[in-house]
Amino acid sequence: ECENMAAGLSAQYGLISSRRSVSNKLFTHAVCVQKPRAARCLSAGASSDLSAQQHEEYCLKLVRSRDYEGFVCSLLLPEAARRSSLALKAFNVELAQVKDSVSQKTIGLMRMQFWKTVVEDIYRDDPPVQPVSVELWRAVRKHTLTRRWLLRIIAEREKDMEDRAYRNLQELESYAENTQSSLLYLQLETLGVKNVHADHAASHIGKAHGIVTCLRATPYHSQRRRVYLPMDICMLHGASQEDFIRGSREQNVRDVVYDIASQAHVHLQHKFLTVAIVPVLQVSIEDYLQRVRKVDFDVFHQSLQKRNPLLPIRLYLQSWKKRY
Repeated sequence: ECENMAAGLSAQYGLISSRRSVSNKLFTHAVCVQKPRAARCLSAGASSDLSAQQHEEYCLKLVRSRDYEGFVCSLLLPEAARRSSLALKAFNVELAQVKDSVSQKTIGLMRMQFWKTVVEDIYRDDPPVQPVSVELWRAVRKHTLTRRWLLRIIAEREKDMEDRAYRNLQELESYAENTQSSLLYLQLETLGVKNVHADHAASHIGKAHGIVTCLRATPYHSQRRRVYLPMDICMLHGASQEDFIRGSREQNVRDVVYDIASQAHVHLQHKFLTVAIVPVLQVSIEDYLQRVRKVDFDVFHQSLQKRNPLLPIRLYLQSWKKRY
């Protein structure tokens, strides 16, 4: 039902071609095709409509498979910002999946360096021929996106390659600010919004999103014997990493989840957006916090591992009512 809803929204906004589909073998890896400047299809102005469509559909499918809620939220943005929002989210997905896709830190750092080079090439108006790079280049040109936000996301993801738990809640918030909030600043720019109140709200919503993402990923990481929850809160409640690795549902583990979820909720109370500005993640964050509260903060509860089939409808209704 959820997939059908998304497909309907996608068709409504003209993001998925009904006549063409990109082969599953297309762009299966984020490979940069380096060519001489004169030969690069984008810089030389020789890109075909088919190639442009393939790049767009690649990003759409990547976001839909890896960031479903972000995908649905992007569909509800104004048409002028929709494609650029998907490009930004695809860029974020590419960076986010590096850590889990490499076996050695060195390889991960090399991939991060690749994306740093991509961003520099984009701002030299000389992007490599790679789907996410091409779409990001289009977004930068269209909206004059701020380069430092893109580089800050990469730098923070690079630091996160250390693969260790956050020492305290403030460290987790700092990570969320530098990644999720930076992404929101860029999305506000695609909407033509540049003011201190919007940035203030985006900062808090980004922190809330980063905290919730850390909670949601706990079962996934625990299965791989990894725990990233803030150590200070775990120590406060006497919960060890082993408790999370074995999926404990004891009260001390729930207390850790409660404290972390409460901090996300606090950030959501600091929003200052008017109805004309869209904090696209707010609804999905609140949805998770409501669901985890209903199961008494049992982060391993099976219901939390499934998508909420009503979320796309709720997002649409909230957007229609201009309540977010």
